[in-house]
Formats: sequence, C-alpha cells, structure tokens
Amino acid sequence: MYNRIESDRSRFHQIVRGKIKKDLKKYVKSGEMIGRKGKNLVSIPIPQIELPSFRYGDNLRQGVGQGDGERGTPIAAGPDEGFGAGEAPGRHLLEVEVTLEELAQILGETLALPNIQPRGKKNLQGERDRYNRIRRVGPSSLRHFKRTYRSTLKRMIASGAYDPGNPVVVPVHEDMRYRGWTRTPRPENNAVVLYMMDVSGSMGSEQKEIVRIEAFWIDVWLKHQYKSIQTRYIVHDAAAKEVDEYTFYHLRESGGTKISSAYELAKKMIEEHYPPSEWNIYPFHFSDGDNWGGDDTRRCLDLLTEDLLPKVNLFCYGQVRSAYGSGQFKNDLDGRFGDDERVRSSDIQDRDGILESIREFLGTGR
Repeated sequence: MYNRIESDRSRFHQIVRGKIKKDLKKYVKSGEMIGRKGKNLVSIPIPQIELPSFRYGDNLRQGVGQGDGERGTPIAAGPDEGFGAGEAPGRHLLEVEVTLEELAQILGETLALPNIQPRGKKNLQGERDRYNRIRRVGPSSLRHFKRTYRSTLKRMIASGAYDPGNPVVVPVHEDMRYRGWTRTPRPENNAVVLYMMDVSGSMGSEQKEIVRIEAFWIDVWLKHQYKSIQTRYIVHDAAAKEVDEYTFYHLRESGGTKISSAYELAKKMIEEHYPPSEWNIYPFHFSDGDNWGGDDTRRCLDLLTEDLLPKVNLFCYGQVRSAYGSGQFKNDLDGRFGDDERVRSSDIQDRDGILESIREFLGTGR
C-alpha cells in the first residue's frame, strides 16, 4: 500500500512539474509566484485536471449535430452566457508547493542553461557529515545490520549458545552497533549579486515590476548554483546609494540620470568587501537607456574596462523599454563590449521578454 501511495505521489508530482514547465512563460509574466514565495518553497496555483466521464441517459436528439440549424446560429449556446452573478460552480485552482531547487531545475531545462563554473579559488568553509564510524549507541534508524549480526554471532559462539543445527541469532542490547559520523570541512563556492537600477522619473511602476520578476528568477538560478549568496541593492538617478530590497523596487525619483554613480558605488563595494579571489561577483544593471550625456557614458565604459570587468564573473545590463527612455546606453555598451563574453546585454520590451533576457544573461555558464 505504501509503495502504491508513493508511486501515485511521484506520478502526480511529475504531472505538476510538466505543467509548470509547459506554462513557465505564463507564470513568469504574471509574477504571482513572488507573492507566494517562502523560505524554501513556492506555492503555485494550477488549474485542476478534470477527468472525462460518461453520463448515461436519454439525449432526446438534442445537442451539437442534431436537428436542423440556420447559418450563423452559435454552437452550444446556453442561457447562462455572459457575465454577472450566477449559481453555477466556478473554475477552481489547486495550489501546489514546489521547492526553489525544483523551480531552478525547471528553469534550467526550459532555457537550456549550463551549470556555472565558479572562478573563486578561496571559498567559504562549510561542513558536511560523513558516516564513517561505528558506535555502540544511536537511533534505530542508524543501526548497522552487518556489524550487529557479527557482534551477536561472536558473543553466542564464545558463550556456547550458538547451535549450527538451528542457527538462530538473537541480538541483545550489548550487541547493537550503529553508524556514526564525523564532520569534515568542505569548500563552498560563494557569490554576491549587485543589483543596480535607474529610479529616475522615466522608470515607472511597470518597468520596476519587470525588474522585480526577472531578479526573482535570476536569484532562483544563482542560489541553485552557489551554496552562499549575498545580495546588495543600489539605486541611482543623478547620484547612487545603497538601499534595502523593498526600497529598491518602490523608490522613484524625479532627477536626472547619471549611470556612472552606480558603477562607482559598485566598485567601492567590491574593493571593500568582496575580493575577487574569494567571491564570485555578479553585477546586474537595469535602466531605460537614458544617461546624462556622452561624457558620463564614456566614464561608465572606462569604469567597466578598468575596474569592474577584471573582478567580476559577469556583468549584465537589462534595458527595460520605457516611453520616455532613448535606449542609447545599450547601443554604446554593445559598441564597446560586443565581443566580450564578460558583458551581456538584453532589450526587455515587456514581460514577454523576461525569459529571453535571463537566457541572454545566464546562458554563458560564467
């Protein structure tokens, strides 16, 4: 019975996984997963699967394909068509919990993302348990059958209680042996993600929501690749500052735009807290492409060339389409770094472009 229940549970899980993978773009666009995210689980609403069934009874030659009809008559029209209150049951949604690890696997399969090759050599030291010892005490779940049998057999032979004609071996408390463990150090790759965003007046609520959704999925994938991740948030208009996550997605300023201020602050953070020999560094910058002027754009490109790119795994720039943004910064960035694999840029016109943008960013395996 247990095996059958487990088999049914596994089959249901595979059906749900396939449904999520098939409709991943829809879930990404809606952004509703973010609101249902817990520490390690995401609650996903999926439509219940209705199984077909036969209903017996007299049809009285009514229904589609029966009787005369006139051209233009709607098929399967009913008296309850339209909107408003009604007494019929509605369509129900089933909420299924999926781990962030499974979500990352689905994302990786859908976008064909390669595993990341970390560049840091000096990594954080974690610990892992290895079952490489035998103990005389322990929980029953860790009982070592062979060692218990061997100690019982030795005791019974030594005491003369063992009968070869009736080889029954009965362990007592002193015969019990259990698996024990030791903790050994294990290097764990660690990473820091620096999110930077233009919060000037041209970046509206829809643009910030697109950034929020994309950042959620970027985090899902990077946390799947690294044991330890830190996240820092930088906002900028004409000046840059570090903020918390909530402020990052809700702050809106009315000043101009000076992108170099964000890159200067990112450079300072890396120099003070994240040595490249120990950290895998991922700066992500989102903007509508407007900048204060050509001089500041040249300053940004020089900062990338001299200070940021030698220290980071990957620099990603996402240009979110805005009615007020010129989009020129991406052209300048591509003109300087078009052949550099350390720099990835994407044009995010709307929510439909989020998945392709993630593929552009993370498809290199850096």
